[in-house]
Amino acid sequence: MFIALRDLSVHVQVQGPPGAPALLMLHSLGTNLHVWDPQAEALARTHRVIRCDLRGHGLTSLVPGETTIATLAEDALALLDALGVKAAHVAGISIGGRIAMEMAAAQPERVHSLFLLDTALEFTPPSNWQARIEAVGTGGMAAVAEGVMARWVVDQASPSSRALRAMLMGTPAEGYAAACAALRDATAAPLQGRLRGPATVVVGELDHASPVSAAEAIRDAIPGSRLIVLPGVSHIPTFEAADAIVAALQAHLAQGAEDDFLAAGMGVRKAVLGEAHVARAQANVTPLDAPFQDYITRNVWGQIWTRPGLPRHTRSLLTLAVTAALAREGEFGLHVRATRNTGVSPEEIAEVLLQVGAYAGVPVANHALKIAKEIVADMEKTS
Repeated sequence: MFIALRDLSVHVQVQGPPGAPALLMLHSLGTNLHVWDPQAEALARTHRVIRCDLRGHGLTSLVPGETTIATLAEDALALLDALGVKAAHVAGISIGGRIAMEMAAAQPERVHSLFLLDTALEFTPPSNWQARIEAVGTGGMAAVAEGVMARWVVDQASPSSRALRAMLMGTPAEGYAAACAALRDATAAPLQGRLRGPATVVVGELDHASPVSAAEAIRDAIPGSRLIVLPGVSHIPTFEAADAIVAALQAHLAQGAEDDFLAAGMGVRKAVLGEAHVARAQANVTPLDAPFQDYITRNVWGQIWTRPGLPRHTRSLLTLAVTAALAREGEFGLHVRATRNTGVSPEEIAEVLLQVGAYAGVPVANHALKIAKEIVADMEKTS
């Protein structure tokens, strides 16, 4: 999809269950959101994965002139705003990692954690970036392709490396040059003392563009962060070492999983039951039921309702069937009211209760039907 954002039309892909913890993935210079394809597919089972093409890359529009890392970070934060995401885990490769750090330094409350892949606090010397700007300005992307590919991957003949070359050659020269200017002008100073964990820093052993020493500098700048060095890979390892990157990401995200489950559970609970209902329930929590409320929010709403295996509409139907069959009147009525948010129609409620009558008994189905009729009628009056 495309989102109008500031001075841009931004190409965005969102995968994964609504309400799951958000993971924003930022690509590298000269690629696009597809550079994260293997990792996005794996992580979308447990997270709401958000990817976009940076300005002047992929299908996102081009803005004439140079840009800055701060502007690119503002783009990313504005995208989260447009999607209604208050905070996210942020993963970034190369320039994407530098943007992620800029986001965390500028608005730390918006960044749950950082996964920084083959990146640096600053990419020196500036003259290298100016030389690239001039090269693509006169010769287009072909002028830098061979040198870039030699830094990106070990095996340039592989199918995945050919895909990376296609991304590079498809990048508008002006967009590439603008991002080069952002890297040319970026320094470590705005980040010093402003970054916090949890953070995982990953670097390819053979990366000469942002070497192991650059990754060590990031680790040292972020208290509590950890460093992973991947043997035998270079600057863009998401295809060549896809499984290793997936494993590192999963391990990184597992560090804060408990907090994620609570936040995700509260989000889904509000989406299904309604903000007003949850607010009333929260206001009435006492020391007696606080542990139980935490349990159901974290484990039922956060780990069951967020699973991608069934659509929310289907989970709503199943919950109606089970609570009706077990004569759980309070829960059944609560979830009949929730159909306003889950998209279940009165006709579908009727079908569910016919099924309950056939397999759990006419008396429980008949009683549930009485409850449902009253609630549906009341909802129709107030809609």
